[in-house]
Amino acid sequence: MRSYLLILGKREAVAWVLRERRMAFPPGRRAEVTRLEPGDELLIYTTRGCWHNPGRDRGRVIGRAHVASPVKVLETPVEVAGREFTSGCELEVQTLTPYLIGVELAPLVDRLEAFPNVTGWSSRLRRPLLELSNGDSAVLRERLADMERPADELVRDYLASIKPVQVQRRSGRGAALR
Repeated sequence: MRSYLLILGKREAVAWVLRERRMAFPPGRRAEVTRLEPGDELLIYTTRGCWHNPGRDRGRVIGRAHVASPVKVLETPVEVAGREFTSGCELEVQTLTPYLIGVELAPLVDRLEAFPNVTGWSSRLRRPLLELSNGDSAVLRERLADMERPADELVRDYLASIKPVQVQRRSGRGAALR
């Protein structure tokens, strides 16, 4: 069994993953995606910009899941948050932290092998998955243990709290995403 950070950068993606109990991947072959196997552990990570308020929010590990099926090419691509995804797998989402709570990653990067270059650590998060060593996953699971609860207790709260991005018209300027 391998462990990965499952990196979600849009709140709409968080809602889709929790509602569908699946993960979808963009076109192109990434080694870590092709290595995913049923039983692999996914530590669900939301980026600083995920909730559209990077001044307030931090990148956090918010829960744990396991891969429940092999990654397959989707018969019909899925669109989430304006992006197209062409492959995916089923998930067993096991735990979540309360909404906007979780293990902040930044204070831990100097302790994690996944981030050998501490000054450029966030660049390693520009992918859907980041493989973790056994030691890294143990550190994150230990920190998560005090705040996580069974996912079924919190999924409804997440889905109710995640507001869709709305397009607003500004006079004379066209549409702007919020």
